[in-house]
Amino acid sequence: MSGAERRMSDTEALMWRLEKDPYLASTFANITILDRPPDMDLLYARMERTSVLFPRLRRRVQLAPGNIGNPSWADDPGFDIRHHVRQMALPAPGSMRQLQDLVTLLIADPFDRSRPLWQFIVIDGLEGGRSAMVLKLHHTVTDGEGGVELSLQYLDLEREPGPLPAIDPEILNAVNNVKEPDATDALRGAMSDSLRIPLAVLKQVRDVLANPSVLGEIGSSTSATVRSLVAQLSESDAARSPLWTERSLRRRLEVARVPYTEMRTVSKMLGGTLNTAFVTAAAHAAGRYHDQMGAPVESLRASMAISTRTSASEGNAFSLVRMLVPTSPMGITDRFEAINEILTAARGGGASNALEAIATVSTVMPTSVITRLARSQAETVDFATSNVRGAGIPLYVAGAKLLANYPIGPLGGVAFNMTLLSYMGSLDVGINIDEAAVESPELLRESLELAFSEIVSLAPAQETAPDVPPPPPPPAAPRRRWFRRSR
Repeated sequence: MSGAERRMSDTEALMWRLEKDPYLASTFANITILDRPPDMDLLYARMERTSVLFPRLRRRVQLAPGNIGNPSWADDPGFDIRHHVRQMALPAPGSMRQLQDLVTLLIADPFDRSRPLWQFIVIDGLEGGRSAMVLKLHHTVTDGEGGVELSLQYLDLEREPGPLPAIDPEILNAVNNVKEPDATDALRGAMSDSLRIPLAVLKQVRDVLANPSVLGEIGSSTSATVRSLVAQLSESDAARSPLWTERSLRRRLEVARVPYTEMRTVSKMLGGTLNTAFVTAAAHAAGRYHDQMGAPVESLRASMAISTRTSASEGNAFSLVRMLVPTSPMGITDRFEAINEILTAARGGGASNALEAIATVSTVMPTSVITRLARSQAETVDFATSNVRGAGIPLYVAGAKLLANYPIGPLGGVAFNMTLLSYMGSLDVGINIDEAAVESPELLRESLELAFSEIVSLAPAQETAPDVPPPPPPPAAPRRRWFRRSR
């Protein structure tokens, strides 16, 4: 692999640098509920194999010489799978609340930056003889959809699969012959990073931030880039919630499940997508929360992650958009229609390209300035949403069947993050909450469940799925792509 391929992208480097401020930590996780404890020996072996096929799992972050340019991924000569795959148990009775509280602590525990940035934690003792598996991953390694593609390497389509195909000997040889990073290549890469941004663009960004009135004077060839950057960096409108004003490092996890078939049917019936329904439910819940707390609000600002992943994408491939969503009292169909228009405008407005441009400019700015800007931007957003594609067929890991998958997105300085992942006829929702911002996490979860129920109630009777989904047809091939887009 070339030095260029080992260097972080600008977006990944930005997320790495932002962690100087713990409020902006980008660790995300997934809580997988299993029908029984997995076979740990099988899991160790499978994750060892996965780390060979997904090289970033065996690599640690190496800073650029003199901190000039983006960090790189360097092979960890002391890589030990048992440091990354661990096992523990819940005390009796092993409730979901106990599990969620434990996972909150596990996610908050910082990674050892001298090692690869991931962990698999098996948690036994969940009531009903079940177990849980927590994937904890730093966002620089990959994004949510990349995490789903990573899982292709360790999940099976049956409880006792046959032998796996042999790994290419060249790949194994590269893993078994780890070399120290070449200092010359690292320095060359750092210098090339620092020279990628035209000085004229940097000067224009500086001038416009200092005096926005000069925006109309810049040349048309760079005006679109600069305008997009300035719009993102100079946003000063505060978040709209009168309640969610405080921030802390105290976290609370809540989860919810929603029937996939009805949500998808209603989304199409109303002329939108599953993502429209998800954001509608989040806005509906946020509005109800404020009403119940005696502080009604007309609108709130939400951020939404948008995948930019293609077949050639590696690592992270996403961008962010921000939008005001209506939260005043209104019918669920009216809110759906309004949010569908907002999402359509947000996707087509060019804002989704701004993250990459901001990340590129940030490579030549001091970390203290970048973290200050990021915190100020986070203060303009009330809550974050993300929707990740998932699987529609039963999956297994080390002999245990997956029953549910609850994604836990990073907060990044907002009041809460609500992330959705589809699996086996359900939409599994993880809500990561800042306890200083949201006084009653239970009320927020209940409001979300009520919002989903309102949407589901619109489904025609014949579209209602049975309580237990019928078994899927047998897969055509043992390693086919099983995930689907949940939009």
